[in-house]
Amino acid sequence: HNLIRLKEKARNLLLSEEGIAHRKRRCWDVEAVFGNIKQNMGFKRFMLRGMDKVTTEIGLIAMAHNLRKFSIA
Repeated sequence: HNLIRLKEKARNLLLSEEGIAHRKRRCWDVEAVFGNIKQNMGFKRFMLRGMDKVTTEIGLIAMAHNLRKFSIA
């Protein structure tokens, strides 16, 4: 019974005006970037541990992604 209630709640949130607007924005906000980084750049997991090191690593990945976009344009 709890699962049915939670599914209904999720469905209502997704089908609300705010939920629809959020889903429309999501497809071009971040999904393409993460898909490109994972699929085209071959990034699967972080090689370093610790928040400072991971922050640096994701920063380098983001710079590489932006440079690739810049070079194509």
